[in-house]
Amino acid sequence: MIGGVFALHIRTMDQTFSFTSEPEPPDCKSFHFGEFQSTQTMIFAIEEINNRTDLLPGIYLGYKIYDSCSLPHALRATMALINEVDESLSETHCSSLPTVQAIIGDSRSSHAAAIAVTVGSFNIPLISHFATCACLSNRRRFPSFFRTIPSDFYQSRALAQLVKHFGWTWVGAIRADNDYGLNGLETFAQAAQREGICIEYMVSILQADPRDKILKVVNVIKKSTAKVIVAFVGQGDMDVLLKELSLQNVTGLQWVGSEAWITSNNLATAEGYRILSGSIGFAIIRTQIEGLKEFLMNVHPSQDPGNNVLNEFWETTFNCYLNENNTMGRKRCTGSENLNEIQNPYTDVTEMRIANNVYKAVYVVAHSLHNLLECKKENDDFYSCAKTTNTEPWQMLEYLKEGNFTVKTGEKVFFDDNGDPVARYELVNWKLQEEGTLRFVAVGYYDGSLPRDRQFIMNEANIVWAGGQREKPESVCSESCLPGTRKAVQRGRPVCCYDCIRCAEGEISNTTDSNDCIQCPLEYWSNDKRDKCALKITEFLSYGEIMGIFLMAFSLFGAFLTIGISLIFFKYKDTPIVKANNSELSFLLLFSLTLCFLCSLTFIGQPSDWSCMLRHTAFGITFVLCISCVLGKTIVVLMAFRATLPGNNIMKWFGPTQQRLSVFTFTLIQVLICVIWLTTAPPFPNKNMKSYADRIILECDLGSAGAFCAVLGYIGFLSAMCFVLAFLARKLPDNFNEAKFITFSMLIFCAVWITFIPAYISTPGKYTVAVEIFAILASSFGLLLCIFTPKCYIILLKPERNTKKLLIGKM
Repeated sequence: MIGGVFALHIRTMDQTFSFTSEPEPPDCKSFHFGEFQSTQTMIFAIEEINNRTDLLPGIYLGYKIYDSCSLPHALRATMALINEVDESLSETHCSSLPTVQAIIGDSRSSHAAAIAVTVGSFNIPLISHFATCACLSNRRRFPSFFRTIPSDFYQSRALAQLVKHFGWTWVGAIRADNDYGLNGLETFAQAAQREGICIEYMVSILQADPRDKILKVVNVIKKSTAKVIVAFVGQGDMDVLLKELSLQNVTGLQWVGSEAWITSNNLATAEGYRILSGSIGFAIIRTQIEGLKEFLMNVHPSQDPGNNVLNEFWETTFNCYLNENNTMGRKRCTGSENLNEIQNPYTDVTEMRIANNVYKAVYVVAHSLHNLLECKKENDDFYSCAKTTNTEPWQMLEYLKEGNFTVKTGEKVFFDDNGDPVARYELVNWKLQEEGTLRFVAVGYYDGSLPRDRQFIMNEANIVWAGGQREKPESVCSESCLPGTRKAVQRGRPVCCYDCIRCAEGEISNTTDSNDCIQCPLEYWSNDKRDKCALKITEFLSYGEIMGIFLMAFSLFGAFLTIGISLIFFKYKDTPIVKANNSELSFLLLFSLTLCFLCSLTFIGQPSDWSCMLRHTAFGITFVLCISCVLGKTIVVLMAFRATLPGNNIMKWFGPTQQRLSVFTFTLIQVLICVIWLTTAPPFPNKNMKSYADRIILECDLGSAGAFCAVLGYIGFLSAMCFVLAFLARKLPDNFNEAKFITFSMLIFCAVWITFIPAYISTPGKYTVAVEIFAILASSFGLLLCIFTPKCYIILLKPERNTKKLLIGKM
């Protein structure tokens, strides 16, 4: 015996309790044609099995089917199936053995949960054909529950993936105010959060709710900005909401539905299509069952005159009466009425989605019972193998858990550890055909047993969207952030509501809707659009830029000017003014100044290993050579006047040989400093990425800052000594005292280099090199012009003054 619990009625009559007598059981009303079709499918499957010789040979299946229009009815029916009771469900008493091997039903998750808790204590299998609540997968609470429809746990996650696939990140959600809606939407919300989808609102609805509550839900929908609504509701709940939406003329929304209503013919009316056009959602796999249509159409009250449910079905279908006590102003049924002429959910055999689940449930029970009787189970023991036909439900339960069955339609059915089958769905779309009929067209499939990237098979080209449009609607809280920007969440709003912030300099985002900007690698910088990292510009003082040309021109000009003065001095080397000023040191000074001007050229151009070492050492050595010559001239001038004193023979220590030796010695010291510098920590090319963020400064690293300071310090020491000696000799009596000009030149020299130090430290990038070149050129021009311009003036413009008499006279 197999039990059946089906919601043959939708609602119960309201009751008034007097509390003076025992209340009558509530009367059921609103006959449910779809559920009646499920009961007939169960009967059809049982009769088909009884007519087979390969399945349960010699064993016949019977059935007891009860109405579960309300929860009390469902529990009362359950107790009746567990115990040996009268058909009137009165005077119940417990029997020693349950009367059914398994129960099929209920279609509603809340009722199925209550039944499952009850029968679980007796290890009676309950196989539901339409209860999808994920809560029923809890094996501790429902140890004997199975179902032939996938759990909402899989459907909810699949719906979240579907919404993400279409790029909808801002959706509304409506749920049924029961276990089905609560658990289904909870799982959807969790999956949606992982997929980056935000739910603008979540409202609940129930078919029995008063109109004012339905109106509140409709007002929420009207005020929202989400264009996509995910509805986890039953068919009856959706019907109530649909009527109110139609009255309020709420259209143009994209509905995403669960399997409970997405293929409901009751909703697929002209008015329903106006509101729900283009709806898309997952439905149970559709299957054609051979012979079922004929069986359903051949149902007639004469087959079972005492069957009140069958009589009610006939009276409701044809609006007539069979029972004299229930005329209600209707005509009498003739018995010749034809179901083939009627269109309602019972006669509709085009989909057969739910009926197929009932069909599979009956066959699963039959196969399990067959295996139990045949002892077809691995590792069988005495207790799980039936030796007679007196089987017990707990034995059936063991075979159901481990069974792998193939039903007559060719579909394989097996259950996981939670009693759930493999999640497989059709993705259906509401389409209006050319002839004006509404069809649920399959536009894709979902198979939860496959890897995530292959679970969807979809044909988007065939989808019709809300309002019958071919263009997919958009539903986002904020427009997508283009590459080069990042999302910044708006305070107090969901993460899907954001502002697009341009990436900072040095950062990029190369994808749409990037949450963060990526820092470019060290040698790269972001482009203007902030969507790519480009190599940073490498910058150095080159010959091609204006500053480089300007400095190079001045350097060459100084060198040529120095050579020109050298030629003048060479031409007039026998004149008194050239002889009087130590012509040998003058030529050496002019040579060193020429080198000073030319060494500035080594600072221009791309730094290399040799240029970095050359520029600093050449600068240090040539300047020391230059200052040594000036120092020698100063000492000679100073000693020359002291030697004029009687008995003073000091000039013998400052002859030409001594002058050459002093210049060589002073220069040699600087050469030794430079050699030590180049040996220990020589200057080298370096990419400076700290001075500027967007470019690389190619410069010469000093290698050793101490060595560089020693070079500059030695030059400064000689310059200071030269300045002091020249200052002491500035008032010596002669008509052309060279010490005055040396003093002024050294004053300029020291001023330039004292100013150079802070400017060198504070100037960034390639301008550091420019400051150094400027200091070299300025000090070189200061020495050249201050020392040699007065001499050239007399030689070229005042030759009459270029006489020995005038030079040493007191004029």
